[in-house]
Amino acid sequence: MTAGTRPGRPVREAGPGTEHVDVVVVGSGFGGSVAACRLAEAGLSVVVLERGRAWPPGSFARTPAEFGRAFWDPGAGLHGLFDVWSFRGCDAVVASGLGGGSLIFANVLLRKDERWFVQEQPLPGGGHESWPVGRADLDPHYDAVERMMGAVPYPLHHPGYADTPKTRAMRDGAAALGLEFQLPPLAVRFAPAPDAVPRPGLPLADPAHANLHGVARRTCRLCGECNIGCNDGAKNSLDFTYLSAARTHGADLRTGHDVQTVRPGPRGGYEVGYLRYAGHDGYGDTAPRAGEPGRPPTAGTLSCDRLVLAAGTLGTTHLLLRSRNRLPGLGPALGTRFSSNGDILSFLIRAKDGHPDRGRPLDPGKGPVITGAIRLPDELDGAPGAGRGGYIEDGGYPSFVQWLVEAARGPQNLSRTTRFLTRQLARRIGLFPERRLSRDIAELLGDGLLTSTSLPLLGMGRDIPDGELSLRGGRLHVSWTTGHSAPTLRRLRSTMRQLADALGAGYADNPLWHLGRTVTVHPLGGAPMGRRPETGVCDAFGEVYGHRGLYIADGSALPGPVGTNPALTIAALSDRMCTRLLENPAGGGATAPPRPAYTRRTSLLFTETMRGHYVSGAPAPKAAERGGGQREPFAFRLTITADDLDAFLDDPGHEARADGWVESPACGGRRPVLLGRFHLFAPAEGSGEAQARDGGVRRVLRYRLHFTDAQERPRTFTGHKQITHGTPLRLWPDTTALPFRLLAGHLTDEAADAEALLLGTGRLHLRPRDLAQQLTTFRTTGPGGPAALARFGEFFLGRLWESYGP
Repeated sequence: MTAGTRPGRPVREAGPGTEHVDVVVVGSGFGGSVAACRLAEAGLSVVVLERGRAWPPGSFARTPAEFGRAFWDPGAGLHGLFDVWSFRGCDAVVASGLGGGSLIFANVLLRKDERWFVQEQPLPGGGHESWPVGRADLDPHYDAVERMMGAVPYPLHHPGYADTPKTRAMRDGAAALGLEFQLPPLAVRFAPAPDAVPRPGLPLADPAHANLHGVARRTCRLCGECNIGCNDGAKNSLDFTYLSAARTHGADLRTGHDVQTVRPGPRGGYEVGYLRYAGHDGYGDTAPRAGEPGRPPTAGTLSCDRLVLAAGTLGTTHLLLRSRNRLPGLGPALGTRFSSNGDILSFLIRAKDGHPDRGRPLDPGKGPVITGAIRLPDELDGAPGAGRGGYIEDGGYPSFVQWLVEAARGPQNLSRTTRFLTRQLARRIGLFPERRLSRDIAELLGDGLLTSTSLPLLGMGRDIPDGELSLRGGRLHVSWTTGHSAPTLRRLRSTMRQLADALGAGYADNPLWHLGRTVTVHPLGGAPMGRRPETGVCDAFGEVYGHRGLYIADGSALPGPVGTNPALTIAALSDRMCTRLLENPAGGGATAPPRPAYTRRTSLLFTETMRGHYVSGAPAPKAAERGGGQREPFAFRLTITADDLDAFLDDPGHEARADGWVESPACGGRRPVLLGRFHLFAPAEGSGEAQARDGGVRRVLRYRLHFTDAQERPRTFTGHKQITHGTPLRLWPDTTALPFRLLAGHLTDEAADAEALLLGTGRLHLRPRDLAQQLTTFRTTGPGGPAALARFGEFFLGRLWESYGP
């Protein structure tokens, strides 16, 4: 146990040779790691069973010999990172290691689009795609995961990062096609400390004991190696975040434990059977080499009150199918709703910069794997005929891959080699005596034009979740083809081709596409959530129908595609699951001991949409209202969250978080809020005399939002709704009008505002229909939801009565 850790609840004996704990978590990916951290933090004894090994920085394969052992097949003596499955119609690549898919994912933490949480959407082959959760249910959990994972956009506006050609090319291509471009949040450390300036290759401020590996980390070197494991520790993978925190709170992380069976315990709870690979435990260990006999694995059993399955879409579904006879009552939905999340890979080749003989550098080896994302609208967004939406992202790769590609160029490379050898022979017999060898070597290596002007493109979208998983001879079988999903995949390919045209580049499909196959790194479904046992294996909180205390917390629980990178959604669903699990006093075990004390907080959230206008250069909102300057539309949509309602009501400033987006042509379209604060009925500043001069302002509703414009320049939105002392006729205009200012920089308070550059001002309004919609978005999580809403309502109406009552 590292310094600063504390033990969890002790492991108990459940019988001869059998341990018993409160919770067993199978798998350590985005669902399992979140569950391990949340439940250990609450004081439960937690054991995580991970089949793979730990991968500290510096241990990921880089040489051909290392890559030859980097795959997972225990029967062949391989215990590596990459697990490649092949099925009819698709192949799937997943990870095996402490941290699961986060070890090889491309760092993107995008939320599922609000309108894409469909309800009873018909599917071409019959049935419906239906999500029993919505964006409002997940927003507070999205927030929590983003904070823990340290999500930040690629710092394109900082020196040293502004010259990232592939990012700027993606932005230019999106503009040419009239599509929305963004720098998505990435789980990457670009700066050595949260408030420091981003710089590549610097040591991180975290002490070595702050992560379970005990290995020093450094900031991103922009080497494009994210998908093969980050040897610098710059990626905020789950081993550095949730799993390190889980271990600090006492969770027992066991690597080399491959779960084989799940069954109900004889006295309640569950028993988990596993194989333990010899010499494969601990942190920083070395897996057995291919071809070495090694010792055979040993079998073991662990019992628990609650069991969380998080072995990934393929692992969890395979385990449930194998355990079906031991878990009677698993419904007909088991094995259904498989989806590839619309994954598709294509390539831009030999981009031009406008001159037919001059290439446009794209440099795919510079930067993290993904830096930018282009969003394709969905018909659900109000775009008739658009079909199902999706995202296209740039795909980088390590620089050493460029050497391999250039060396494999076939006839061109052969002709260069032939010329080089001919010239050396001619020199030996006295010809070309004046020619320098340096020039010949330079020509042999070539200009690298193919790789420097080419770029992989990664597509994802709302494909059709109509695949089925089953067992054939004990092996997992997937029945899924691109047939019903073809329109979505064709649209992604067509947009990629248009992007290639916009950048003066050629276009090439993944060769497997022409064989009717696709490769997915985001397999989803198989144990989908649903509103009833007939349509789902588990409910909206991940608890399996008919098996209390058995939970699913990975991509298998998703009833359809996310449409963008699913990691954040899987983690948010797991976080939501844990909140429900900790609030539910009953578990799956009849012999479960008394639960430890858990401090339960009630949170409240609601969503507000306001629209209006903005005038660049206007010195004050009133000047913008009088029409001085060119008006432009401006809007925001914010989810206001009070994590602890009691603390929020007791706080004199009544401060809450504000997450969402602002939308303005002047700022480059829709821009995500990076940091937002909202104060409800905060006392107005100044003396009573000053307030009287201000028209009797008593309290304010204060908004402060940090975001960046399309050029990644920092911007601050600051606005106040002024609550005056007046007649009831003032209630509507005061509470629905928001004058605002737009300032350069990210400013933290009004004292800093006075010194900042004022970019313009405007005014937003809450329209009656937006207010009606807002009233339907109020949600609570935690105990006593109705009572919490009543307390909030009493506070809200009381403040209004103070100002506008008789």
